[in-house]
Amino acid sequence: MGLNRFVIHTSVYQPLIGKTPGIGLGPFGQWFTRNETWAEPAKAWITYLARNSYMLQQRRFAADIAYFYREDSNLTAVFTHKSPDVPAGYNFDYINADALVHLLTIEDGRLATPSGMRYRVLALDPRSQQMSLPVLRKIRDLVKSGAVVAGPKPAGTPSLSDDENEFHKIADELWGAGSGAGEHKYDQGKVYGDEKLSDVLAAIHVPADFDYAKPQDGSELLHVHRKLADGDLYFVDHRSDHYEDLDASFRIDGKEAGLSHADSGKIEPASYHIANGRTTVPLQLEPWGTVFVVFRRPAPAPARTLPRIVETSVASVDGPWDISFQADRGAPAKITLGKLSSWSENADAGVKYFSGAGTYTKTVQAPDGWFKPGTRLWLDLGDVQNLAEVSINGKAAGIAWKKPFRVDATAAMKPGKNILEIKVTDLWVNRMIGDRQPNAPKQYTFTSPVFYKADSPLLPSGLLGRCRLFRLLRRRARSRPWFASERDSKGSRGGVRGWNLDLGEIDAHPSQSPRRVGHPPRRAPGPEDIKASNRRAGNRTARSGCA
Repeated sequence: MGLNRFVIHTSVYQPLIGKTPGIGLGPFGQWFTRNETWAEPAKAWITYLARNSYMLQQRRFAADIAYFYREDSNLTAVFTHKSPDVPAGYNFDYINADALVHLLTIEDGRLATPSGMRYRVLALDPRSQQMSLPVLRKIRDLVKSGAVVAGPKPAGTPSLSDDENEFHKIADELWGAGSGAGEHKYDQGKVYGDEKLSDVLAAIHVPADFDYAKPQDGSELLHVHRKLADGDLYFVDHRSDHYEDLDASFRIDGKEAGLSHADSGKIEPASYHIANGRTTVPLQLEPWGTVFVVFRRPAPAPARTLPRIVETSVASVDGPWDISFQADRGAPAKITLGKLSSWSENADAGVKYFSGAGTYTKTVQAPDGWFKPGTRLWLDLGDVQNLAEVSINGKAAGIAWKKPFRVDATAAMKPGKNILEIKVTDLWVNRMIGDRQPNAPKQYTFTSPVFYKADSPLLPSGLLGRCRLFRLLRRRARSRPWFASERDSKGSRGGVRGWNLDLGEIDAHPSQSPRRVGHPPRRAPGPEDIKASNRRAGNRTARSGCA
């Protein structure tokens, strides 16, 4: 959670021309190269990663807990299989002995670092009871200045050069004589010896930063919170394979809520309710979906309720389907399917073991009644293995690379005859298995080493359906350029002012160098800047195929 920069291992190591998928590094790295079947249409996914990375680099991470994990082992060895016992709804940073001794200070009663991080509690891992004297001295100094420490009493030092008498004297001063259980006040700070971390946070009046209703068994959300110059940004990650319609609660007061979607680039206002120092926002989340919840502007009212989006099916898109296959991969040039099914189930060996791109073509008659004012017309592809590029009447409608496999067809469809083209790309796996068959007439793939055998299971491939068209009825919100200031929305009418992310001092777009992130603009944008920004935004949208 919270990764904000990706380095793709093995991506450049493909020196061979015309031999695909190419050279692998065995168990090291991953297949992410120019030779992938999905290398070109993966732009939609890479754009999603880039947008998330950009957002998650803004300003600074927000966490309540600095977690000292121990001195006698590395972090990955300690927490490979289980994360620390940090209560749900709170974020934390690991901290080692060097950072604890040399970086931590106390500012305004909170643990602080030179980078701007602020923590409410220093938590000590149960395995940190063997502690060096310099670390224990620093903990004493921090508590003396007002820090709150939670964790077991140190039992001894692993260093032969430490003064054991001084060590135990400091431990007794902080934790008291004996086991160290209970709450102990020392100068301006406190030490909690055996309380659960959740109880310690409650005792010092630090409620959960994030919470949510759990309407279904298995409902699970994770979050990352980042502090902006004048607001807050939460990345909410849905960790299950079903749809969720729930209320999320944030430790934010007095700010209106908005949503930013990294998959589409869409920014929109959100419903919210403020009470008791918290803001509740209803969220509708796709399986394994993510969303950014942004709080920047002062709330004009303690609550806002926006009309819910209503989805209505208008037609099922059934067979027959014409499918044309990428050349030189072993499949026939064209086939027709009466109904959608996996390529791997086809009787033709060329289709069964095909890897690459297959384009489905279908003509759809659209009556005038589908195009009602204020609605959006969408195409749902059902199940896709593995991603699909959709064009309608020759216009790109988007790339569907994750569930739900849907694209906005509003701008491309028209009343009357419409030609759908759905270019589906699968993985190399089935073609490599086909090449291992005893009767294979030709080898289409090359790998080093060989990863699949003749009896390896085939993967589902292609457009698996069912396809349908549906309408979304929603209330359109007036939008502003992405860098427009608050004054540009004054004078708007109704309960929803023009909404955009408007991250204030952040003036770097994902296409720009990350070194500029966090730098204020040199001057306030004028009308010509706004027009130019709108043109650039339109060009980026057209290039990415995202609405």
